[in-house]
Amino acid sequence: MNDIRRTILWVIFGFSLVLLWDQWQLYNGRPATFFPAPASKTEIKAPNSSKTEPLPTANQGPSSSQLAATEGPLAITTPTVQREMVVVSSDVLQLTFDTEGASLVKAELLKHADPNDPKKPFVLLDQSKERVYLAQSGLIGGAFPTHKTSMRLVPGERALKEGANQLEIRFESPEMAGIKLTKTYTVVRGQYDLKVRNEISNSGPALVSPQMYLQLVRDGNKLTGESAFYSTFTGPAVYTENKKFQKIEFSDIEKNKAEIDKQADNGYVAMVQHYFASAWLLAKGVPRELFVRKVDNNLYSVGMITPLGDIAPQTSKTIEAKLFAGPQEEKILEALAPGLELVKDYGWLTILAKPLYWLLDQLHKILHNWGWSIVALVVVLKIAFYWLNAKAYASMAKMKAINPRIMEMRERLKNNPQQMQQEMMKIYREEKVNPMGGCLPIMIQIPFFIALYWVLLSSVEMRNAPWIGWIKDLSAMDPYYILPLLMTLTTLLQTALNPAPPDPMQAKMMWIMPLMFSVMFFFFPAGLVLYWLTNNILSIAQQWLINTRMGVPPQFNLPKFK
Repeated sequence: MNDIRRTILWVIFGFSLVLLWDQWQLYNGRPATFFPAPASKTEIKAPNSSKTEPLPTANQGPSSSQLAATEGPLAITTPTVQREMVVVSSDVLQLTFDTEGASLVKAELLKHADPNDPKKPFVLLDQSKERVYLAQSGLIGGAFPTHKTSMRLVPGERALKEGANQLEIRFESPEMAGIKLTKTYTVVRGQYDLKVRNEISNSGPALVSPQMYLQLVRDGNKLTGESAFYSTFTGPAVYTENKKFQKIEFSDIEKNKAEIDKQADNGYVAMVQHYFASAWLLAKGVPRELFVRKVDNNLYSVGMITPLGDIAPQTSKTIEAKLFAGPQEEKILEALAPGLELVKDYGWLTILAKPLYWLLDQLHKILHNWGWSIVALVVVLKIAFYWLNAKAYASMAKMKAINPRIMEMRERLKNNPQQMQQEMMKIYREEKVNPMGGCLPIMIQIPFFIALYWVLLSSVEMRNAPWIGWIKDLSAMDPYYILPLLMTLTTLLQTALNPAPPDPMQAKMMWIMPLMFSVMFFFFPAGLVLYWLTNNILSIAQQWLINTRMGVPPQFNLPKFK
């Protein structure tokens, strides 16, 4: 009877995990992982429309409401300057700045390929019909320069020259209410963060107290090419030392349910997506007001407002910030700001995932191939859990050894369930077998393998990383489905090596469930399938070895679907 309960519990546990995970995804505003609904796509208005971006006006007060959208143009007159898209390049970035506001309107990552065309660089920030994703800044608290103000590009180099370590791009606004804003972006070789120096000069007759806002604006559409079989987060994020890392769903902003620290003197704001992120960073100790809000027409923003204090006539003040736009590489993020590495989100298993990633990275330094590093990491984990697995497989071997005796007894007492149960418990006591003995060691390991799953799913290093032969990208599906097929075969082999449940219906379920889960892996990244395949092969080898040592020859319990 206990083996029946064990099988039923495993079936219920497996299906419960699937259903609970799907409901958790839906609860958090994400698409269901296993039973996704078709995603709708919202049309985006042209980004130069006055209704698609926030337009601060002169009569608004110093709060996040200052960034609310208005219907008309700015309530001030600025000199007409010909609008220009300024393209600047370094060894890792190609950036496009709009002289309207000196905003960053396009960021191409030269070391990362476009998923649809490997010959083209990956585009993170963009301003097009398909995507609106911008980095903006400006002044509020008066009729001051904003991200809608026409600015002049100071002539200079636009490409990082061979041997040069950095490049400066400078924009100057016209004087508005006596205030002139000069933005200087510094691009550094090999780095994805830009140093942004904002100089505010007061040539007017009166003392002024402006505030600076820094914001990231993005549409709420799903990324093209997202998998229907696993879900990743896309949207704003805020970090403060008080509330730590907080992801904000677009739907929560829509419903005014976003709860973040409004005031802080530390932290950052970011826009996060699979593998990549952008973030505005200010120095620790600089006071700031944090905000997330809907702009208009499916556009959302996350940002910071920082007071600049009083600026006396004929004086100036400088405030420095950093703008990051690049891949979620932990070492790069950790070096930039406290907590920035959390944009690479491992969820509730971060405490396990971070050391696993560290170990994977150390193995890669030795093997110089991410595919073989995954294989090596699974080997290390199997060695670490060898004795736990040995205990589980020994319990299964004992169950297999007494299985003929159990089957004979069940047939003999099939009309007397009560006596059958008593006899079964007697056999278990005599043979010192615990029917559930193989479950606990496996359960202990599950969090580690789930954490490894998220490490492999979240690590941008897997993107375009080859393994062997036909596997050119560990973050993409196996183009010939060879790894998923091998994984399915090894999963079925594992099932065949386990003791067959005496109940025919349970026996069928024990074969159907592995097949159901294996089908999903046909649509998973090759790196994830490789890790699971390696785990299966090592598990089979260990189970085979333990069975042989215990004098229980491995037998294949094939399904009987009649």
